[in-house]
Amino acid sequence: MEEIKDIKIEKSITVKELTKQLASSGFQAQNLGAAIEILKEARENNAKTFLSFTSNMAASGLRGIFIDLIKNKKVDVIVTSSGSIDEDLIRSKMPYLQGSFEADDIKLGEQGINRMGNIFVPNDRYEFLDEEVKIILERIHARKKDMTASELLKEVGLEWKHEDSFIVQAAKNGVEVFCPGITDGSFGMQLTFFKGKNKDFRIDLLTDFQKIIDVASTNEKKCGIILGGGISKHHTIISTLMGGGFDYAVYVNSNSPYRGSLSSATTEEAKSWGKISSDAKSVTIHGDAAIVFPLLIASLD
Repeated sequence: MEEIKDIKIEKSITVKELTKQLASSGFQAQNLGAAIEILKEARENNAKTFLSFTSNMAASGLRGIFIDLIKNKKVDVIVTSSGSIDEDLIRSKMPYLQGSFEADDIKLGEQGINRMGNIFVPNDRYEFLDEEVKIILERIHARKKDMTASELLKEVGLEWKHEDSFIVQAAKNGVEVFCPGITDGSFGMQLTFFKGKNKDFRIDLLTDFQKIIDVASTNEKKCGIILGGGISKHHTIISTLMGGGFDYAVYVNSNSPYRGSLSSATTEEAKSWGKISSDAKSVTIHGDAAIVFPLLIASLD
């Protein structure tokens, strides 16, 4: 057994130097250190990398890391939820605002401000999105009426004119974006309204599911980076089931694993299902992804 070491903070300490010390300091910091080493090995072995995240993370500063990872070709597949599409497209043009967890929500509602934790989103952001999506869907529909959700998001990325967007960068860099719960957000509502007016408009989710299964069932090494839980998490890990599970996996979530929820389940639990290989290198970090993920990625490059 190795000993626990004290952390020494110097004035000129770098992120890599700090996280190297954290790796031997105990508790979740030690798991962060393990995650860094796992992702380093995955990159060295050219593992196909799946990045899964929940929509609230696209509302935060983490979105900038997602964009950079795609632009720098550090991830191969994105799996997320419909809200992420909302946040990404809006924030490529209009800012979200810093707020407070303890704000008066009734007053915020009266002011036309929606609260997402301590992030505030004025109503006009969604009004902007709704109008823009209507225009884009009309253009896409003129040339294509039947497609999968991932094909639709690629088309949206090619139509959207703002470069500061993970949807745009994914379309430009050949990164697949899968969104199994595409109806569950403002973007999804616009799809539904558009379908009501255009009966020949069709989004095929089953073909998309087969597509991600095929992507995850090759003989390549596979790495899963799973931020948060929900449909994004499970869609990512179940896609690897037929291919033997992930060879490398890092989970970051803040929920207790003792309630039986998939959102809070650990990498070890996934091994019982075969969604992560029994001999995979994996770790679960129990913490806030808004803090953990920047440290993790900054320690790799």
